[in-house]
Amino acid sequence: MIQKLEGKKALVIGAGISGVAAYNLLAASGAIPVLYDGNADLDVEKVKERLCHKGDSQVVTGELPEYVENETELLVLSPGVPVDGEIPVRFYKRNIPVLGEIELAYIAGAGRIVAITGTNGKTTTTALTGKIMEDYFGKAYVVGNIGIPYTGVASELKNDDVVVAEVSSFQLETIDAFRPCVSAVLNVTPDHLNRHHTMENYIAAKAAIGKNQDETDFCVLNYEDEITRKMGEGMRAKVLYFSSKQPLEDGCFYEENSIFYAEKGKAEKLFEISEMKLLGMHNVENVMAAILISHAFGVPLANIIKTVKEFRAVEHRIEYVCTRNGVDYYNDSKGTNPDAAIKGISAMNRKTVLIGGGYDKDSSYDEWIEAFQGKVKALVLIGQTADKIEKCARSHGFNEIYREESLEAAVLTCAKLANPGEAVLLSPACASWGMFPNYEVRGRMFKEYAQGLKDSN
Repeated sequence: MIQKLEGKKALVIGAGISGVAAYNLLAASGAIPVLYDGNADLDVEKVKERLCHKGDSQVVTGELPEYVENETELLVLSPGVPVDGEIPVRFYKRNIPVLGEIELAYIAGAGRIVAITGTNGKTTTTALTGKIMEDYFGKAYVVGNIGIPYTGVASELKNDDVVVAEVSSFQLETIDAFRPCVSAVLNVTPDHLNRHHTMENYIAAKAAIGKNQDETDFCVLNYEDEITRKMGEGMRAKVLYFSSKQPLEDGCFYEENSIFYAEKGKAEKLFEISEMKLLGMHNVENVMAAILISHAFGVPLANIIKTVKEFRAVEHRIEYVCTRNGVDYYNDSKGTNPDAAIKGISAMNRKTVLIGGGYDKDSSYDEWIEAFQGKVKALVLIGQTADKIEKCARSHGFNEIYREESLEAAVLTCAKLANPGEAVLLSPACASWGMFPNYEVRGRMFKEYAQGLKDSN
């Protein structure tokens, strides 16, 4: 365990947003950091412009010099750097501490921390929880995968500050002391197996969110997810469950189009889901998780309910874009795996032309195709996985398949296929890499192409 950062010679791998934030935090904490990126073509001067000590900053690209590695007392990994990569493994063998972003921020920062993970629903739940906290406490830091690195705000945090962090399995692989007062694992379905190699490794990374919690802390889990329900048996924190399928003695549950809060067998109806602005059963689950997280943190139910009813969907998650020629366009670019994309399809209440495909994360697409169930009128495929998905779809008897080389061409094809009263949905079931730098860019381009369609009305 790292006791202090001051004077430590630290090496940060990755010159992206997280790496730059980690470097700046280390410098602010009195460490002596070096920023390294394996891309030899990186513009070092442009990178230095984003660092707090522009003139004196140390940035290394290409091959890592031996002297830099030998002098390093602490290695910090950006989330995209695998722990079993060549460089991290060398440091592990030498017993040099290896940290990730959230561990570094936790050591250097302060505040009361909520940490939310899960295969799907993290961003919506984190954004909603952050808004609930902000509305009640006056201010909250919403950080992590949601956009602002935790390391980017750690140096300004005070003990009473509220931090709501969306954390990924990549980040949880490298925690040591990190301990949220409220944690949540929303669900666990196969994802990132190209990084974690086995489902067991992936589950272990998610479960690590609660490994340092004790009986004074809380952990919110999905009762209807077999994996997360089992996690509850090994948690030392007080476990709070939510269920979309059955009443619970304690926790939150959905019944008769309403959300209930139960404590010691006594259930209280909070509101009907028609009063929410969020669509789909997956969002009912996200809302229940946010209610439990916020209430465990000390927010009264009346305040939580008020915020929930006013909250709108986050960008790129079943986001209404526009209507063209009687067809509604929805951006679900954050549907980067089959399970997330199933939720996108489930939220549609009419015939839908679906855009799918992208980078291959070794996913299986059978359950996604099965979820089409007469709702998906046609499938327009793009990206690296197009062949794999088409083969899978045809094996399930779905043959209304079109192929396009670009997202723009896919949108034009969808516009021809969809009739008034139907929908077009971008919910790719794949990552964006190879065609776009991230799902945000993919989503924004989809919105631009959809909004650019001519409306004949």
